[in-house]
Amino acid sequence: MGLDFTVIPGYLDIIFLGCLWTIAITVASALLSFFGGIVFAVIALYAPLLIRLPFRLFEWVFMGTPLLLQLFLIYFGLVQIGVDLPAFVAGVIGLGLHFAVYNSELIQTAILSVDKGQMEAARTVGLSRGQALRKVVVPQAVRAVIPPIGNNMIALLKDSALVSVIGVSELTLSAQRAIGATYRPFEFYMLAAAFYYVINLCMEWVQRRIERRIALSR
Repeated sequence: MGLDFTVIPGYLDIIFLGCLWTIAITVASALLSFFGGIVFAVIALYAPLLIRLPFRLFEWVFMGTPLLLQLFLIYFGLVQIGVDLPAFVAGVIGLGLHFAVYNSELIQTAILSVDKGQMEAARTVGLSRGQALRKVVVPQAVRAVIPPIGNNMIALLKDSALVSVIGVSELTLSAQRAIGATYRPFEFYMLAAAFYYVINLCMEWVQRRIERRIALSR
């Protein structure tokens, strides 16, 4: 049997396309999880009780159930109530909401750690509560949690492989299709791992750049 990496060049177009889909779903889900996390944090801390309670239930569901099950519910389950989402959209929503809940927990802690005098000072200069949150409190809180949120984004990249089960032709599924044609699993899984690692390194580089700029702006 042995290893035969000469089969790889003939399927590089499939792997590269899968890599692009992985990047697309990671970027879209990361944006949703970041801004969703901010919205969820503000709801959890400042919304009226009638809104906070359903949100807490929503948060409990997403933190207490596997991501794979959530993807199945969004893609296969919503069809039964008339919501038929494309696989890519379902994957972005599933990944984005799952990590938005975890980002929300980080942002809530950071918001509570901001000196209460910041809010009071903003109110004294004429800002409303919402404006003070948006322009003063939340930006300071987000700066403080960039490193852990960046770690969540890297975890999101790795978990993006799960969207292959709902038919998104991302990197893992593309590798599986190449394996189905060649019966060379080791070679193509190793190639997929190398692509994931390179994307991971790029994300870490971006994270370090953002952290450096935040540190200089303080």
